[in-house]
Amino acid sequence: MADVSLRNVVKKYDDVVAVASINLEIPNHEFVVLVGPSGCGKSTTLRMIAGLEEITDGEIEIGGAVVNDLPPKDRDIAMVFQNYALYPHMTVAENMSFGLKLRKFPKAEIKARVDNAARILDITELLERRPKQLSGGQRQRVAMGRAIVRNPKVFLFDEPLSNLDAKLRVQMRTEIKRVHQKVQTTTVYVTHDQVEAMTLADRVVVMNAGKIEQIGTPNDLYHHPATRFVAGFIGSPAMNFVPATVESVGDGLRVRLSDTLSFNIPESRTARYKPHAGKQVTFGLRPEHITETRGHHNGTGQEFTALLDVVEPMGMETMVYFRIAGTELCGRVEPTAAGAAGEQMPLRANLDHMHLIDPATGQVL
Repeated sequence: MADVSLRNVVKKYDDVVAVASINLEIPNHEFVVLVGPSGCGKSTTLRMIAGLEEITDGEIEIGGAVVNDLPPKDRDIAMVFQNYALYPHMTVAENMSFGLKLRKFPKAEIKARVDNAARILDITELLERRPKQLSGGQRQRVAMGRAIVRNPKVFLFDEPLSNLDAKLRVQMRTEIKRVHQKVQTTTVYVTHDQVEAMTLADRVVVMNAGKIEQIGTPNDLYHHPATRFVAGFIGSPAMNFVPATVESVGDGLRVRLSDTLSFNIPESRTARYKPHAGKQVTFGLRPEHITETRGHHNGTGQEFTALLDVVEPMGMETMVYFRIAGTELCGRVEPTAAGAAGEQMPLRANLDHMHLIDPATGQVL
């Protein structure tokens, strides 16, 4: 087990910059998730840590040693791939032990490690089966077991759940988290799924266009995004964004979203937003902070009426979609409170959770 450090790491393919001088410190035992859209550089970063991609510039350190020039086999890492990469002619036990046999481990130690990993992953009864006799989730556990028996300094996961169906993905997320709590190995996990990132990570690294947008705990990123990109990427459904103007009203401020709709900015935020009075901004508010009016009296909330375009029942909640000045917004309401498409519905915006964003820089103000 070890710390992982990336210092000014760059990856270029000819003139194309895939990763642009990123810095990242991952302490021992931490579970860090790299998340972002396709092409953001997250998998390339993971492959550079693994030694599967050469770095163009910078330094990668694992366990206090610089590994820039070390081949993957000498970095003491174990990687779990998207496609599992199991040998079809070998049993589960043989797949899990293959790497240890190549390294000439004693038979007794190999058996002990395989049995221990199988117990952790609840696959003891599968040890004599071959991959074709396993479900997708069972194959994923075997791939994890093959990594665990290595007892490496660092686990690397490259979108390991993307081949599974939705229900199995949820189950395997729980399994991966449970395994990490047991083995406590430093883990770097790559996914494009922000729900996976939020549920698994101690810290999340949000990447965009080869750069790190923000690093923080799931709660930090959700409630205190630094940029519009992070605010929109983290959370499902995504945060609502509306072009707006900050206006002075006596000693206070309000944010105007349309000719007919404006919200008073909470007094606790007046000093923070005062320098932006008279300026164009982007107003951001998550769907769960736009609710029905009935029974909601906590926080700084303001009521308004919206014409519903689409209503989506989800069981425990209902999503309602409407427009403000031509921009579509989403709210989350109680199923019994939701109106029907084409009806006017009274709603309440909880402005304790609002964000104002500089439209020029994308920075949250």
